[in-house]
Amino acid sequence: MTVDRRRWIAGAGASILAPATAEAAGGAPMYDYLFLDLEAPAGTPPAKAYADQVRARAGGIAAAGGQVLGLFTPQLGWRSRQAALLVGWRPDAPGRQAEMEALAKLEGVGKAERQRMAATARPTAGDAPKPGGIYVHRWFVIGAESLDEVVALSTEGWRDFEARFDTNIFGLFAAERSAADAAAGVTRLLLITRYKDHGVWETSRDPSTAAMATFMRRQKLTRDTWAASTLLTGI
Repeated sequence: MTVDRRRWIAGAGASILAPATAEAAGGAPMYDYLFLDLEAPAGTPPAKAYADQVRARAGGIAAAGGQVLGLFTPQLGWRSRQAALLVGWRPDAPGRQAEMEALAKLEGVGKAERQRMAATARPTAGDAPKPGGIYVHRWFVIGAESLDEVVALSTEGWRDFEARFDTNIFGLFAAERSAADAAAGVTRLLLITRYKDHGVWETSRDPSTAAMATFMRRQKLTRDTWAASTLLTGI
């Protein structure tokens, strides 16, 4: 049976499924996004110190059913000591919880905020971020009932967007809904887009393109949004 990811993620009442339920519904890979406030001894770049520790754990993460997809470090929009780690997991990953807890407690981590996520239209299993360029992380807060429409508008706009500009949409992820999300009737989405450079990012804002016209329709369904540009560090 073919699983419609958008309907699967929306679920009954357009709520994001818990990981255990999601795994049963088609075996799609799951993701963790760990947003970090880092500390390090004077003279040591905090992201490098953290990345070195993650590399040392790579074998254990793989054995637990996971793959580190990248560590993102700030260009614009984050503080210099902040970073985000993206980890993909097999749906049957036996050690996901233990490994994520360990990654959040590595030496030099002052604070870690974990988002459990499911892919919508992208990425698909086996996808990994391409090296080079910049990666813009944009969060959207939308009404939970709008999830299917927002994903459809996104995929429609990406066709013109990627053909016209030196860009690649790596992923549009739906974050597992918190109690606050449910109470407010919202869903949070994370869009991760690679651009050749900041110049392309600015040029792609051209309101006359078919892509931007579609994204403006998406904007009308968006209650809040914010973004930061980052660099990808391979692990």
